[in-house]
Amino acid sequence: MQEADVVIYDWLSSPDLLSLVPAHAELIYVGKRAGIHTLPQDKINQLLVEKARAGLRVVRLKGGDPFIFGRGGEEAETLAGEGIEFEVVPGITSAVAVPAYAGIPLTHREFSSSVAILTGFEEGGKKESSIDWEKISTGVGTLVFLMGVTALPRIVQQLVRHGRSPDTPVAVIQWGTTARQRTVEGTLRTIVELVNAAGLRPPAVTVVGDVVSLRRKLRWYESLPLFGKRIVVTRARGQAGRFSERLRQLGAQPLEFPVIEVLPPESWAPLDDAISRLSSFSWLIFTSANGVGFFVERLFAQGKDMRELKGVRVAAIGSETSVALGQRGLK
Repeated sequence: MQEADVVIYDWLSSPDLLSLVPAHAELIYVGKRAGIHTLPQDKINQLLVEKARAGLRVVRLKGGDPFIFGRGGEEAETLAGEGIEFEVVPGITSAVAVPAYAGIPLTHREFSSSVAILTGFEEGGKKESSIDWEKISTGVGTLVFLMGVTALPRIVQQLVRHGRSPDTPVAVIQWGTTARQRTVEGTLRTIVELVNAAGLRPPAVTVVGDVVSLRRKLRWYESLPLFGKRIVVTRARGQAGRFSERLRQLGAQPLEFPVIEVLPPESWAPLDDAISRLSSFSWLIFTSANGVGFFVERLFAQGKDMRELKGVRVAAIGSETSVALGQRGLK
C-alpha cells in the first residue's frame, strides 16, 4: 500500500488501509452495493489493465479475501490474458471473520464438522440456481451466506423445503468486525421477521446451524468496554496511530480527523543558536514529542550528537514526550 501509485478499491475496503497510501497516489473508488455499481466489472478489468500498462504500481484493494466471492479470480484472469504480472495477497474472508467477531465458531466437535460458504446473490437471468439446495440443506453442518440479506426469505424457504429443520438456529450479522456490528438471532422459522423488524441491511453475513447457539457464551467483541462507540481522534496526521489502535482494542471505531498540522518554523535560527550554546543552559525542557523530533533533527544537522547534552538536565512534559526522548536514548 505504501508503495502504490494507484489504489483501486471497493466499498468495504478498510479506511485504515487507505490511510497507508502515499499522498501522491491516485485513489479510484469502484465499489458495488446492492443494485448500485460504480463501474461494471468489465470496466474495472479494463481499468486495471490500463493503469498497469502505464507503468504504474497498482493495488486492487478488496474487503475480505479476493478469491471468495470477490471477483478476484476474474480480474486476475484478465491480467493473465493480457500478459500482465500480478501478485495475490490472501485476506481473511468475511465468512470466517464476521462470525468469529459475533462469537460463532463455524465448526465445533459437538455441533458441526462441516462448513459451506455460499452466495446469497445470484446473477439475474439464471433459469436455475447454481446451489444444490437438496444436498446443502441437510448435508452440511454450518452454512454461511454472503450478500444474503435481501435474499433471506428465499434462502429460508429453500432450506426448509429441502429438509432443514425450521428450528435451526440462525444469526444475521451486519457490519461485522466493526464498532457498528449488529447481530440478530432467531431460527429459520423466525429470522426473516426478526431481521425486518431490526431493519438490518447489507453488508451482512448469515450463519445457519447449531453453532449459532454458542454465541450466548462466546460473544466477546460486543462485551468490550467501548463497543459500539465512534470516537473522533483529532491528533495530527501520522500521530494518531497508537491512540486509535488502543481504541480499536477496546471495541471502538476511531475516526481520525486531524485538526492540527505539525510544520517546521519559518526560521531555524533561534533553535540552531540555542543548540550551539547548550553548555550554557542548566535545563532543557521538552513540551511535546514533536519538539523532541525537531530538536534532534537540528542537533544532527549541525554535526552534533547527544553527547552535547552532558551537564544539562532534561525534563519532559507528558508521557508521549518522555517516550520520544526514551526512543532516542534519553531518560
